[in-house]
Amino acid sequence: MDARNEMLDRLQRRKPGYSLEQAFYTDPDFYRLDLDLIWYRDWLFIGHDCELPKPGSYFTVQIGDYPVVVVRDAKGAIRAFHNTCRHRGSRVCTAAKGTAAKLVCPYHQWTYDLDGRLVFARQMGAGFDASKFGLKPVACESVAGYLFICLADEPAYFAPVRAQVEPYLAPHRLTETKIAFESTIIEKGNWKLVWENNRECYHCAGNHPELCKTFPEAPTVTGVQAAESDPDIVAHWQKCEAAGLPSRFEIASTGQHRVTRVPLLRDAVSYTMTGKRAVKKNLSDTVTTDRIGSLLLFHYPTTWNHVLGDHAVTFRVLPISATETAVTTKWLVHKDAVEGVDYDLAELTHVWTETNDQDRRIVEENAFGIASPAYQPGPYSEEHEGGVMQFVDWYCRFAEERLTGDRLAGDAKPALRSVA
Repeated sequence: MDARNEMLDRLQRRKPGYSLEQAFYTDPDFYRLDLDLIWYRDWLFIGHDCELPKPGSYFTVQIGDYPVVVVRDAKGAIRAFHNTCRHRGSRVCTAAKGTAAKLVCPYHQWTYDLDGRLVFARQMGAGFDASKFGLKPVACESVAGYLFICLADEPAYFAPVRAQVEPYLAPHRLTETKIAFESTIIEKGNWKLVWENNRECYHCAGNHPELCKTFPEAPTVTGVQAAESDPDIVAHWQKCEAAGLPSRFEIASTGQHRVTRVPLLRDAVSYTMTGKRAVKKNLSDTVTTDRIGSLLLFHYPTTWNHVLGDHAVTFRVLPISATETAVTTKWLVHKDAVEGVDYDLAELTHVWTETNDQDRRIVEENAFGIASPAYQPGPYSEEHEGGVMQFVDWYCRFAEERLTGDRLAGDAKPALRSVA
């Protein structure tokens, strides 16, 4: 049986409320299917507007087999392109980030304008038509300071994402921020394990002493499990909404993205060891209400976020292989905040730097155990792991629908090797 049929068969007979079978977390062919079915078809969070402060600013990213460059053009618009020269395919931009007047391929110096047009190709002959060899565009959308791209030839409709998240993010004016610090760690586990770990706090008390000083362990916090019945959360929503901050839990009909605002523990206002502010200057000049808690934004498969009154912490998940995942964390502060004056970098980053490393170890131990021949799917906790079940249900539904749709459409994709 080829991998597409094997995956579809396992999805159709999976036991609801249980973790997935081993192949979903370890098999290279299932990983390739994840790329084809989800990563190459869906909108992916890729970075922030503030990372491209002026025309010519760019950053690069690798998504599966696709190198991509995101750049601000001469008119200030943000564009994304396949980072592949139209001559012989070399990467055009090789640095992680930078600034350039033109995008110049280092191999033969084919030169592209910031809007992707080929403007110079040396000695290609009189019949060469440069207009036919511009960089291939990648769909790109900016919403309230967040950048999303889609690799599909016909991108999914982005308007529902914008309609849901923009009202929540807009008051924080993240386009007027800067990256105070960023880090990328490689977790030796499948990308779904990274997400499953993120979607519950069942493990928090025993693993995250720093985070648990300010972030609630209650499963109602993420909104998936009866947040509307938690009086503390409802009172927090009412307080924030009275101050003009949308807060109530909203989830897309597909289950792919959701937002909510949650209180922190006791009198905490920020993710620090004391619960006090990490940054003296507010993240946004327009949000002055105290104790707004954290705005949580989730968008599968690439991002979860915490936006507070004094700073924001954003996370980007990108798969590397069946058993490796890159998690990039960025700490955003007001663009005028000064390190050493308005914030101490160690204090700002300590809680999530520690939490990230703790989660890395958790995911890697989880991956070690799943690789055992003795592994079999186990039951999720109905009391604490509703968020995990929601994520796994989303993944299985999307993958099954697309496998079925491809089959009905007569997809002639080459078969991968059979799965043991």
